[in-house]
Amino acid sequence: MEFTHNISILGSTGSIGTQTLAIAREYSGIGVKAVTAHSNIKLLEEQIREFKPELAAVTDEKKAKELKIKVADTPTKVIGGREGLIAAAAHDSAETVVTAVVGISGLEPTIEAIKAKKNIALANKETLVTGGHIVTALAKRYNTAILPVDSEHSAIFQSLMGNHRKELKRILLTASGGPFFEKKRSELADITPEDALRHPNWHMGSKVTIDSSTLVNKGLEIIEAKWLFDVDIDKIKVLIHRQSIIHSMVEFVDNGIIAQLGAPDMRLPIQFALTYPNRLPMNGNELDFSELVELTFDEPDTETFYALELAKRAGREGGTLPTVFNGADEAAVELFMKRKLSYLGISEAIQRAMDDIENIADPSLEDILETDKLARAAVYKYYKGV
Repeated sequence: MEFTHNISILGSTGSIGTQTLAIAREYSGIGVKAVTAHSNIKLLEEQIREFKPELAAVTDEKKAKELKIKVADTPTKVIGGREGLIAAAAHDSAETVVTAVVGISGLEPTIEAIKAKKNIALANKETLVTGGHIVTALAKRYNTAILPVDSEHSAIFQSLMGNHRKELKRILLTASGGPFFEKKRSELADITPEDALRHPNWHMGSKVTIDSSTLVNKGLEIIEAKWLFDVDIDKIKVLIHRQSIIHSMVEFVDNGIIAQLGAPDMRLPIQFALTYPNRLPMNGNELDFSELVELTFDEPDTETFYALELAKRAGREGGTLPTVFNGADEAAVELFMKRKLSYLGISEAIQRAMDDIENIADPSLEDILETDKLARAAVYKYYKGV
């Protein structure tokens, strides 16, 4: 079928960004009008020359100046810093903005994209975790769609299609369990970054992979689901599903359950967010049921991986507490990757910050950004990371 759609990609050099471009490469009707990166200008230059976007942004301003020189022979305009990220998010030619940047840095550009009446293909879960009340209200005000790119939230979205939300009983959010499934705290004391980056099923960025191993990522997804689907935290149940074939399920009031299945491949949820409500053909990610030995489900071990319970607490209490959860985790993962903090220290750091930092009940954007700084500073102070 003929399909045309213009997009902007925030974080085009990362895992989701490069897979989005692979889809655009397959479907010439998807026009890439703006791309952004933090500092990987080598790859960004290659993307500019292939996809010929109208705008490229680099948040590292020094790198932006370098890129401007490198692509001076192209018509692509290069902008540096936060200004460039905002410009890419609100770019006139784009109909949908793929938000694939890492962390809370995705919040402001998503807000600006919504104000510019762009649909959001959301791959940055921190946007709703920290500013869900702001973002969802703006999306309603400007009549824009927020289409989930996370495989789990895409599965929930697809499973709800054609059904009434009032008939929803609960969401069954699946998790792979990461590389340390069934291990106890005593076995995790000497875990290295290399150990935590060995995810059994998915190839993702390092931050998301570490978060998957601690179940922080699933905690963030619980809070994201709360805002995406307007459900209470206690109506979202996490199940460990090691095979990553069932991406999530929805249970209705009559106890009927609808699931979305597929290979552990991010291309499907990315493509569906770009082409919704249409489904376009895709090569290479077929699921062969004859090769599936088993599909298993387990309860998460919330004593060992107690960050999951911390996320539920943050989601229930709301305010700036989810921002503290997220900001403390980002700082703790950074220190862990630099070998300045133990693996078990990640969850410990989150809990300390949540206990120490005052919760603001109905935060403004400025409150959220300031709380994020406080959470990070608290973790650095605890562990002398700076």
